[in-house]
This record gives sequence, C-alpha cells and structure tokens, in this order.
Amino acid sequence: MVSKRNTAGLAAAVLLLGLVTPAIADNHKNDYRHPGKSGATYAYAKVVSSRPIVRYVTVTTPVKECWDDVEYYTVNQRPPGEGIRTLTGALIGGVIGHQIGSGHGNDAATVAGALIGGTIGNQSAYRSGNYGSVQHSRPVKRCATQYRDHQEKRVDGYDVVYSYHGQKYATRMPTDPGRKIRIRVDIRPVG
Repeated sequence: MVSKRNTAGLAAAVLLLGLVTPAIADNHKNDYRHPGKSGATYAYAKVVSSRPIVRYVTVTTPVKECWDDVEYYTVNQRPPGEGIRTLTGALIGGVIGHQIGSGHGNDAATVAGALIGGTIGNQSAYRSGNYGSVQHSRPVKRCATQYRDHQEKRVDGYDVVYSYHGQKYATRMPTDPGRKIRIRVDIRPVG
C-alpha cells in the first residue's frame, strides 16, 4: 500500500516535472523556429566580422559660374544739321523741278526734283566732316557651365564572417547585419 505521504510526494514530483518540461522546451524555442516540411529551421549566429565592399566612382557635376564683363558697342552719329540740309535741298529741288516740268509731267518733275535736292542736301551735310561713330560700353553679366569630376565611395555590400556551433562561415550580404545573423539550418535524418 502506498501511504498518503508517498502519494503527496509523487504528485509534487509529477507537478514539478510538468512545470520544468515546458520551460526547457521554451528555452529550446529561443534558438530554433518551427521546422518546415523540408526539415529546415532557423537560428541566429554570431557575426565575427563584417567588411564593406567598397568601389570608387567618378561623378560629374555641372557648376554654373558667372562673372561681370564689359560689352562695347558703336553708335554712328549724324552730322549736325543733316535734317535741315536734307529738307532745304528737297524744297529747292522741288521748286526747280516744278519750274522745269509742264502739264502731267509737272508733278513727276516736282517729285524728282525734291528727291534729287534732298539727296544733294544730305550729302553736303556728310561732306562737312562733323560726324563719326562713338564707342560706348556697358556692364553685362556672363555665365558658363563647367563640369567638375570628383570621386565618391560606394558600398556594394559586405563580406560577412559568422560563427555557428564553433565553425566559421563566410557570406556576402547587401547590408551590414550587425552583431548577429539569422541563418537557416537544414536538419534531416541520416540513414
């Protein structure tokens, strides 16, 4: 016969075993995830080193440069009295043409005389020599685009060495993994 004392001890042992078993199972769950149909599980491995893969590229940048400059231009001056001489010549030529012509040809002779007289008066103003060209200057802002090259450092990925159960492994990753890396562990029965 089993005494009450033994029954109580046995019950306490079963209860203790029931509490400890899930705790051990939970500790095991921290290292591994649920295996899939292929038998693979996932764990974390310690990163031993992470070295960036660096390349240098030439980058061309447009730079707009502006400066102040002086622009020169020429203005032709009219001789003094050019307008008066041209008008006077046209009037005199018109009067003379009107005197020469008669009938319907009178109007044509007047117009021709005015044109010829105006041209003679204009030419006489330019023959006087009191005219010329004057050079002026004004400030202008000029701009040009120059292209400058410089080197930039680009990281193409990382060569990572990690340790799992005392063994070291190497891989290449697009980003720095930090202090630990998630790995896939393939577990299959042998035999």
